Formats: sequence, C-alpha cells, structure tokens
Amino acid sequence: MPTPTAFFRGRFVPLEQANINIMTHAFNYGTAVFEGVRGNWNDDEGELFLFKVREHIQRIRQSAKIMRMSLKYSDDEILETIHDLVKQNGYREDVYIRPMVYKSSEMVGVRMHNLEDDFLVYVTPFGAYLDPEAGARCMTSSWRRVDDTSIPARAKVNGLYVNNAMAKTEAQLNGFDEAIMLNHDGHVSEGSGENIVMIRRGVLVTPPASDNILEGITLETALEIAQREFGLRVERRSIDRSELYIADEIFMTGTAAHVTPVVELDRVPVGDGSPGVVSKQIQEFYFKAITGRLPQYREWLMPVYRGAKVTAS
Repeated sequence: MPTPTAFFRGRFVPLEQANINIMTHAFNYGTAVFEGVRGNWNDDEGELFLFKVREHIQRIRQSAKIMRMSLKYSDDEILETIHDLVKQNGYREDVYIRPMVYKSSEMVGVRMHNLEDDFLVYVTPFGAYLDPEAGARCMTSSWRRVDDTSIPARAKVNGLYVNNAMAKTEAQLNGFDEAIMLNHDGHVSEGSGENIVMIRRGVLVTPPASDNILEGITLETALEIAQREFGLRVERRSIDRSELYIADEIFMTGTAAHVTPVVELDRVPVGDGSPGVVSKQIQEFYFKAITGRLPQYREWLMPVYRGAKVTAS
C-alpha cells in the first residue's frame, strides 16, 4: 500500500508531514471552509468512482466567497489535484476526500480580512456513516440550527460545525443515531450532517434553503432520481416538527450518509417503523448510480484508476 499523501502548501507530501502550526488562524478561530467528496468502490470493475467532484468544487468556491477567502486554483486545477491525490493513495475501498480553504496566517486576532488563504486536500478510507439497511433512529435536538444572520448557513464553515457536533453528541448520548435540528422559527432544518426529505401522500417534501439548510448535492441527486426515475413530485416548503411524526416516510441525504431512511423520530415510529418502500427504491437506485452501475449516470462520476488524463469537461 502506498504511503498516505495529502496536498498541502501547493504540493503532494506524506500525510504525516501535512501539519499546521498551532498559531494558524483557522485552528484558533474556525476560519475555514471545506467539502466532503465521496469515492465509491466498484469491486466488479476494480474502479473507484468519485461522485460529482465538479459540483463540490463549485460549492467550496461559493463557501470561500461568502467567507471572504480567495481560492488561488482554478476548478480544473482542483479537479486534477483531487484525482491525482486519490490515485496516489491507491485505496481499493470507499473513501472520503476533504478539500479545505483556510486562513493560514499564523497570528492572533478575530477577523477575516488581511489574512493569507491556502488550500489543502486529504483522503481517508470511509465506510457507512449511518446504517443504510436498518435506517436511522433520530431525535429532535434541543440545539437549534445556526441562523444565516449568525454564521452563513449556505457555506460549509468549519467553525459552524460545533453546532452540528453538539446536536450529534446529544442524540447519541441519548441512545439515538442522529439528530434533527429545528431553525429559530421552529421549522425542521436538517440533521447534523444531512438534509431531510419527508414523504407524505406520495409527495417528497424538503425544507427550502431559507430554513437555513446547506444546499445539498446529494439531496439534489436524490430528488432528481425521484422525479426522473419514479415520476414523483417534489415540494420545497417549511416543515413543522409534528408533521414529521405523521409522515409516511422520511429519509436523510448527505455525502457521508448517502441516502438513509429514518425509521423513528423521538421514539415515534416513522410509518410502520421500518425503511419505507419509496426511500428504499431511491436509495437502491442512488447506490447503483454512484458505483458506476448505471451507464446513463456515468456523467456524475470520475473514475480514478483508468489512467486517462483528467481534462476540463
């Protein structure tokens, strides 16, 4: 197995050498933005497929803009860096890729301006985040989703994830798998690392971006599958907590969680308490697509080991 490597300070280095100084601004103040990109292993083809890399690059660029950060590499340069890094690491299993733009200045002071920015990427093996077969047992968190007027909710800001971490820990210490957070208006926002979709009367309902959700790439993928493949209607509107109790089905979407059914919320069974039929259909189709088993969706994927030079699309 090759020595694990990372992209750090403009070059590929052994992962153990990709270290920041303890005075780094991002370490002290959470002044960084990040992405999570999935690589999904197809054992039949002996290939690792990276999912919607360009969309993740576009989103980290948007996050950086919101946070007044400069990203000195082009989309194509980042795409090639991610491809080459994953290939160098040589993993033959599911992986998680973490690009990050961060305030790299080594100085004390609360601000975003007049600081240096840098870019890094690392990759690590990463299996199932939630159990996709059994489904997730969730609780409504006492921690409210951060409001966009406090920390930009549309940006994946490192410091913001203290909010998510508190909700996740609260849920797990209370015997649940995952948390569902409400916004400050009391409407359903999202999980600690996932978007939420409710199914009622055959319609897929998901909160709008104005309810402080992260605009999810996996969410949009699942909704596209639901519409294109199963002819289902999608509605974006606010959801009350109690409406989730009477949903026919609920599922969560995210880079880490993929598409995971929710089987219980606050000890109330969702539907009959087992993964819903529609959720399972979307999940199955999604897994086939991201592992390269559906030719019509290969455009979503970037193969790692086929030897072709990565070029702009």
